[in-house]
Amino acid sequence: MHLLVCGGTSCRASESALIAESLKRELEEKGLGNEVQVIMTGCFGLCEKGPVVKVMPDNAFYVQVKPEDAAVIVAEHVIKGKPVQRLLYVNPSTGEHVRDPRQMGSYRKQIRIALRNCGSINPENVNEYIAREGYAAIGKCVAEYTAADVIDVIKKSGLRGRGGAGFPTGLKWEIASKNRADQKYVVCNADEGDPGAFMDRSVLEGDPHSVLEAMAICGYAIGATKGLIYIRAEYPLAIQRLKIAIGQARDYGLLGNNILGSDFSFDIDLRYGAGAFVCGEETALIHSMEGLRGEPTNKPPFPAESGFMGKPSNVNNVETFASVPVIINKGWEWFSSIGTEKSKGTKVFALAGKINNVGLIEVPMGITLREIIFEIGGGIKNGKKFKAVQTGGPSGGCLTEHHLDTPIDFDNLVAAGSMMGSGGMIVMDQDDCMVSIAKFFLEFTVEESCGKCAPCRIGNKRIYELLTHITKGNGTPADLDRLRNMCLVIKDTSLCGLGQTSPNPVLSTMDNFMDEYMAHVTEKRCPAGSCRDLMKYTIIEEKCVGCTACARGCPVNAISGERKEPHFIDQEKCIKCDACFERCKFGAVLIN
Repeated sequence: MHLLVCGGTSCRASESALIAESLKRELEEKGLGNEVQVIMTGCFGLCEKGPVVKVMPDNAFYVQVKPEDAAVIVAEHVIKGKPVQRLLYVNPSTGEHVRDPRQMGSYRKQIRIALRNCGSINPENVNEYIAREGYAAIGKCVAEYTAADVIDVIKKSGLRGRGGAGFPTGLKWEIASKNRADQKYVVCNADEGDPGAFMDRSVLEGDPHSVLEAMAICGYAIGATKGLIYIRAEYPLAIQRLKIAIGQARDYGLLGNNILGSDFSFDIDLRYGAGAFVCGEETALIHSMEGLRGEPTNKPPFPAESGFMGKPSNVNNVETFASVPVIINKGWEWFSSIGTEKSKGTKVFALAGKINNVGLIEVPMGITLREIIFEIGGGIKNGKKFKAVQTGGPSGGCLTEHHLDTPIDFDNLVAAGSMMGSGGMIVMDQDDCMVSIAKFFLEFTVEESCGKCAPCRIGNKRIYELLTHITKGNGTPADLDRLRNMCLVIKDTSLCGLGQTSPNPVLSTMDNFMDEYMAHVTEKRCPAGSCRDLMKYTIIEEKCVGCTACARGCPVNAISGERKEPHFIDQEKCIKCDACFERCKFGAVLIN
């Protein structure tokens, strides 16, 4: 028997390491230390319900486990074979306890390719990866395929880059292979900077060897002997597990000279980023690795021609690489049978926001937003109404209920006014103000702009100032025209993808929620009631009993009235701190 404990960052933050230690201690005390293994794995995906413990081979899935639950898991399930009902996942629709994760809505429609080993193996043990066909793909390549054969397989599979642009991976490899040089590089972009995104981090924490193997395959295909993983320093657990994996791969002859006894040599080193969002752009990333300021440059030349240290370099992101070994092992036909005509395979998304099942999912291309949000995601929290979903991070757009039946792939999302991006998906409900959402993403973009080009450096700052002006109730209808015009200019004139796509949150919210913008500038009102400067606190006479609780709690003495008489709020003095609303037990304070 094995007890699999989620060792991803979110579960570790909720004491999953203590849970593992508690389970080991209980097993030792019961004399079962040699019969039952406790294994720290990667992310299971259902982060909302973490920490997660899975009992194998029973496939029992325990959620929100605490260290003190270790005793009952061992006593009841391990020894007596009785699942602990109170720790099982509860179906939010039926209220029934679900024992097998395959019966959960959050897993039922998933197809795990990039995440195939996450939550199933110990990421710090190379033998467990090898037991699941690990490194079989690179062995197959060096023994049976030429470099051109490998590229042909990847091209036929239809795999497109999962970092956002969706460029055909096989074509990218082919271009790099044709450029001759004494040294070439394979670069893994692990600089995941989108708000709410944790796809790449989870793959590296849960299955680092899949990325190492794929990089070696890419090196074989393009003629490179050196690999570099550019990872942000804020990912300490991913870095730790990558270091362990690289050391193990070298010890087993899977990295280094003459891999698996062949003539092919390839090794990998890590390069650290300081968390600059712009370094997710490949030329900025390369400059950062070279010790230069992380700024993008005009293309051409593309990195495939002149990349790291001026040498031909192939740059793919973590998720793209994680899919490669499976394609080699199972064949391009298998992979291309999944997904849509122009978007093959699966996509990993980080579901976040106002949704019941926050976490990591992997779904086939072509699945609809409705299926993701309401079946896999479990619907909106607290039974509230769905309002919008932001896909593609700060470079993407907000889609509405009218887009819920849109099949998700690279082309359909662009046509709907958003984009795939790296896979962040933030869900919003009726309480979210779309003007404030646009302002949130613009604030992020302004902060993360490298400042190299004026449209992004100055233009986005002006857009952010206009949005702030509007959310404070100082905007005019003319400001909306200025806002749209500036967005279009920035899209057309910015140097890199960050600047060119930065206005997308503004444009998409203006296209889909213009009524909210108009309410802000004409009625000086926030329909969602979330823009504090536009809120108005009043007291309903009929409900006020004159208890004085609101007046006593007001920090600026804005509330007046006699005891047992209706009270009143001076709007000139009110600072909208919410103290009166929180103190009133009679529902007499109205926010509008």
